[in-house]
Amino acid sequence: MSVALGLTRPLVVRTTLVGDPGDLFAQLPETAPYAWIRHGEGLVAWGEAARVTVPPGPGRFDWARDWLSTIFGEASVDDDVRTPGSGPVAFGSFTFDPESRGSVLVVPQTILARRDGRAWLTTIGEERLDLVTPLRDPGRIRYGDGSLTAPEWEHAVARAVRRIRSGRLEKTVLARDLTATAERTIDVRLLLTRLARRYPDCYTFSCAGLIGATPELLVRHTGEMIESLVLAGTTPRGTSRADDMARGAALFASAKDRYEHTCAVESVREALSPLCSELKIPEEPELLMLPNVQHLASPVTGRLSAGASVLDVVAAMHPTAAVGGTPTEAALDVIRELEGMDRAGYAGPVGWIDARGDGEWGIALRCAQIEGPRARLFAGCGIMGDSDPASELAEAQAKLRVMQYALEG
Repeated sequence: MSVALGLTRPLVVRTTLVGDPGDLFAQLPETAPYAWIRHGEGLVAWGEAARVTVPPGPGRFDWARDWLSTIFGEASVDDDVRTPGSGPVAFGSFTFDPESRGSVLVVPQTILARRDGRAWLTTIGEERLDLVTPLRDPGRIRYGDGSLTAPEWEHAVARAVRRIRSGRLEKTVLARDLTATAERTIDVRLLLTRLARRYPDCYTFSCAGLIGATPELLVRHTGEMIESLVLAGTTPRGTSRADDMARGAALFASAKDRYEHTCAVESVREALSPLCSELKIPEEPELLMLPNVQHLASPVTGRLSAGASVLDVVAAMHPTAAVGGTPTEAALDVIRELEGMDRAGYAGPVGWIDARGDGEWGIALRCAQIEGPRARLFAGCGIMGDSDPASELAEAQAKLRVMQYALEG
């Protein structure tokens, strides 16, 4: 094995069926856990058998695929389970902007997984018996402005609206960040537990300090089949069932939100059509209700026409119009000009891939980057020609409350 890959010998991988482990998060040690969980099923992991920082640039997904192909191809694998997520698995987080540094792939040393009534354990090398300690509360949280204050961000939205009305583009997405400082080191496991309990319909994830619960499935790849969930168009939840229904009806009837959703759907159609022999996209969106917001949602399914890996599909789809804008390059130019920050992993692809090329990747939304007692929280909004800066700020604040809840309980 090439020393350049960070290994002196091939990985030795063993996957076996195990009894139901119960709460997967309860099995995690405190140090640098990895996770991808929805409705109590998925993968958790810890330790690092291999890790690499992916070089920035337009070819980063090809570079990542080649690195994984070498790592997985030379591994000695004994897999009794033979299902998506068994055998060696890499967790990954890619920055939103291809030119930003910080994209990472990690092959954990220990992976515990459960799906469809089966549970399995994957170990690489010697089995790690890390001590599982009680969850620790971070104490009092102090918040501060991120790259822009609220009024500055509203001004950025107004400038973006003027760009759109001038005809330069149809839509862009502007993100906000917020800083948080805790009294004590933040226990990622506590955040994951709170997020999974509060937002079971979302994908609760942890990779290289990026923690969140995203409602948006970028792609699930199982054999030849792929699935995606397009979200664009948002309104806060109501204060009663009647208010909820009224807000949902207004969202469904909103020309601005429906057009925003159409842009997102068409960007996915354009990305997936060359890769798929079959592609099914509903003619009308549906309403997805989460504890804090409602979204317009369109589930997408397809059959790949060639043996592409999940990373190939991720490369084709990112960035979608839901997190970038339309047309893509013009929207990205506006983002770089007006946001005043590097998004890092926010709104970038996050998820996992196995040696067969199967995997699940989401868009890193409703998330925070955690480092010791500090966190950087993110939220973004789709900006159209008729967007109101104050309304967009309220939407961003509603989305930021996801991670504020995780921090505060």
